[in-house]
Amino acid sequence: MTCSGVGLHTGQPVTLTLRPAPPETGIVFVRHEADGPISLGASIGNLVPTELCTALSSNGTYVKTVEHVLSALVGLEVDNVYVELDAGEVPVMDGSAGPFVRLIRTAGIVAQDRRRPFLKITQPIEVKDGNRRVVIEPATSTRITYSIHYEHPLIRKQTYTYDWSVSGFEQDIADARTFGFLKEVENLWSRGLGRGGSLENTIVLSEQGVLNESGLRYHDEFVRHKILDLIGDLALLGVPFIGHLIADRSGHALHTMLVEKVLEQTDKWILVGAEEGPLGAPSRSARSPYGHVPTAPLPVSSTL
Repeated sequence: MTCSGVGLHTGQPVTLTLRPAPPETGIVFVRHEADGPISLGASIGNLVPTELCTALSSNGTYVKTVEHVLSALVGLEVDNVYVELDAGEVPVMDGSAGPFVRLIRTAGIVAQDRRRPFLKITQPIEVKDGNRRVVIEPATSTRITYSIHYEHPLIRKQTYTYDWSVSGFEQDIADARTFGFLKEVENLWSRGLGRGGSLENTIVLSEQGVLNESGLRYHDEFVRHKILDLIGDLALLGVPFIGHLIADRSGHALHTMLVEKVLEQTDKWILVGAEEGPLGAPSRSARSPYGHVPTAPLPVSSTL
């Protein structure tokens, strides 16, 4: 299945196509270049520093703003898929993961003949930057609690707890849109960011309120979108986790720092459900960031 749009930051037109992939492939971005396709695995080893989004790069080829489509794939528990692009940034669509969720649902999802491993947290792992913090703690299920703090009167402090489920992701998280502040727009443009942003794909806040005529989709849409971003960033871990992740004033940089720290601190988690028992850190290769891949739901149809 295919969709088209513009990149949120570059403003460039781009077409994205999802294609089914065999077991042990993982989520792989494929850039179509003049010299042929170039693959970039959704793994922490391909992460590159950037502003206001998550970006991957390998051998000089990059893909920016991957978090929304990754969130849709992870939220629907899709493990093996090729994400093909004809430009360097994922289309922003409406600013949420919703359009990608509907694209996947239209294609259909089937299970593959593999057991699904989970990374089970056994000791807390934390990263901090001043008053910004994200920690993952042992738990019997997968839960995310996220808090944000902004001076704007429509936000102030918002906290949301998401207990992981596919239905919960689709109903409560997927349609939450990215947001920004009108007073920051010119500054973003001066840094080459936000050039594809509009009221069609971004909640824009003035000092008085929301500029979008349609208003908000949820009263706490801002913190829900932060959870959406976090779920997408956690795709770089390579396997789903069991634990309680608590984030306060966090963002893409801290999310991915936590992924790096989890993979470094192998004494604080175990891999359960893998076909060969507990493993070390998941592979960071471009082909298979997942290592042993689960009973992986896979988008597949004759048109995908």
